[in-house]
Amino acid sequence: MTSRMSPRARVLAAIGREEPDRTPFDFWAEPAALNRLFAHLGHRDEERLLNDLGVDIRRLNAVEPPLTELGNGRLQNMWGERFIMRPTQWGPVREDMPGALAHARDIADIERFPWPTPDMLDYSDLADRCRRCGDHAVMYGFADVWQRPALVRGWERLFEDMVERPEWAHALCRKFTDFYLEDYTRAQEICGGRIDLFLLISDLGSQRGPLISLAMFRAFVAPYLRATIERIHALGARVMYHSCGLIRDFIPDLIELGVDVLDPIQPVSPAMQPERLKSDFGDRLAFHGGIDTQVLLPSGTPAEVAAEARRYCATLGKGGGYILAPAHLFQPDVPPENVLAVYGPSLLKPPAQ
Repeated sequence: MTSRMSPRARVLAAIGREEPDRTPFDFWAEPAALNRLFAHLGHRDEERLLNDLGVDIRRLNAVEPPLTELGNGRLQNMWGERFIMRPTQWGPVREDMPGALAHARDIADIERFPWPTPDMLDYSDLADRCRRCGDHAVMYGFADVWQRPALVRGWERLFEDMVERPEWAHALCRKFTDFYLEDYTRAQEICGGRIDLFLLISDLGSQRGPLISLAMFRAFVAPYLRATIERIHALGARVMYHSCGLIRDFIPDLIELGVDVLDPIQPVSPAMQPERLKSDFGDRLAFHGGIDTQVLLPSGTPAEVAAEARRYCATLGKGGGYILAPAHLFQPDVPPENVLAVYGPSLLKPPAQ
């Protein structure tokens, strides 16, 4: 029988593709989904919730500047992403709009934009919040070097830029990359090297296939991923890379770039099922997520959800290499009973030896 591990040791063992005492758990939810879950539980104590679910990871971020109000309910963040917050029964949900550089006329417009710097972030209580994570694994950040540039510029316009004005696309991606290289370095220094995982995000896939070709990925995304991944590894931490959709064709490149953990392994095709992923890449990559947020979690029964969670733990978690989590943030259409079923008591049993 494997001896009981601390949450941090459990996560690090799984990432290293070593057998932990049990599959480690992670949790993330849209604020509206969290409101619905708290209403069901009768309290609003997030740390209590995470402890009750057996979640092994704690997430940290520096505090960003307040949003700018543009009128008519439109909001803009420091990057120039623009959106409105649509009301739902359980709280507002973000809906994106054309960003601040959607109508840029030349590269000078991109350079003139008041780009944020890490000096605008508030790190003042980061070290204290990190200490309060105790013996849990610590994940930091929300770095995005391609998808968020697309939100600022507009997806169609960024695709056009990559073909007709490649220097514009590179200028945008470089702005984001330089920011996060500094942000991640500062965070790790402030936390005394305690951060175990840094999150790196850029969606590469749709439900049916890649958003861009491998050639475009290698030209416009991979260089910025590589720079960020190399910095994270130099900081003594691991990389969790997030991309939704059918991204099977990108996985060998992501492994070559140094990705340690792939998230959220959205089960949109046979190629993204846990058996295929474990067989094809399990000796080189760890996985995070997979529990379907589109059909199973909103529409399935708690028993069906628990069975799928057990399947992922048994398949991807065999020999290590898996962190249980949903295949995206929990959404407000997920019944609280199904959120709880993901982390059912049967999953807490140590693996058979």
